[in-house]
Amino acid sequence: MLQGKTIVIGVSGGIAAYKAVDIASRMVKQGAKVRVIMTKAACELVRPITFQSITHQPVATEMFSEPANWNIQHIDLATEADLILIAPATYNLIGKVASGIADDLLTTTISATNAPVVFAPAMNTKMFENPIFQENMRRLLEMDYSFIEPDTGRLAEGTSGKGRLADNERIIEEVIRTLTPKDLPGMRLLVTAGPTQEFIDPVRVLTNPSTGKMGFAIAQAALRRGAQVTLISGPTYLKPPLGLNEFVAVTTTGEMLEAVLERCLNQDVIIKAAAPMDFRPVETSKMKVKKEEKQEMVLSLERNEDILETIGRKKGDRIFVGFAAETENIVTNAQEKLKRKQLDFVVANDVSIEGSGFGVDTNQATLVFPESHESLPVMEKVELANRILDEVQKLRREIK
Repeated sequence: MLQGKTIVIGVSGGIAAYKAVDIASRMVKQGAKVRVIMTKAACELVRPITFQSITHQPVATEMFSEPANWNIQHIDLATEADLILIAPATYNLIGKVASGIADDLLTTTISATNAPVVFAPAMNTKMFENPIFQENMRRLLEMDYSFIEPDTGRLAEGTSGKGRLADNERIIEEVIRTLTPKDLPGMRLLVTAGPTQEFIDPVRVLTNPSTGKMGFAIAQAALRRGAQVTLISGPTYLKPPLGLNEFVAVTTTGEMLEAVLERCLNQDVIIKAAAPMDFRPVETSKMKVKKEEKQEMVLSLERNEDILETIGRKKGDRIFVGFAAETENIVTNAQEKLKRKQLDFVVANDVSIEGSGFGVDTNQATLVFPESHESLPVMEKVELANRILDEVQKLRREIK
């Protein structure tokens, strides 16, 4: 997601400076060119060679150090950056920037850049709550600087409170969102994800291998592009993306249908990426069914109400996208599904192909439209999510 981007990480002298090493490493793995600027105090906590080994780039520490090539270092870094992340951002560093003080390489680079600047504060709770700090933060927010709110938890001095550096995963996500063009502003999007479960008895269920990864990827990609996202998910181990308009956890197909019906009329786009169970037991035992030797269990099943078909009847002028997990006749089956359920297009995939089934981070899909289809190569699910949203955006423009 950061391929081709140049990120300047400013490391100031907080005890959380060691966490910036992992942040830099993650960014490099996502394709970013990472340049690091360290304050004098930060160098007392982490050696510059650590960042240099991770980023394969020289680490800047002094305003007047001898450059490898002729340049004015703070101007060079300020111009090169697509984004500047300050992690950790100390009380002192934020106070200096808010007051217009540029007395070292990091503060001077911040003052000279036109790139977005994101602060990830980390400090003692009393310092974070100090009215002076809060006023400095408010002033910088008014000037379009961004802040990643610190976490609450155990601090370096042994107490607990607000002031811990935000989780590295959240920091990376905020950087990605800041750099992602907001081409879906105001779009109200409902996404369903994951499997559903139908209970046989209190300890046994009918379900399928869906993990929810595709639906969660769509929700995350839409949030990055500025949409207002509601995510309805069956049971999954995944964490909901940050910034959702609403997250609804459901278990059964009936619960998912009810949750979608309650919210669908207030949406512009509905993407049905979930894999709900088509059948449920006719009877559910209230007690655990005991296993007896040589005894067979016979289940009588009945159909669940079809969520796609039910929502299709209420579609109106909304864009409606469905998924089709198939093992044969992929395009033919998807086209039949598209017509019968009043979908605008279907994302179909052969779950028997390696890298295209449940529980993996990739997918190989075919986008099936009323009059055509397009086969896509194997790609990361987040990449496919953006491809789907691109098609949604095209349909929105045609409607308008």
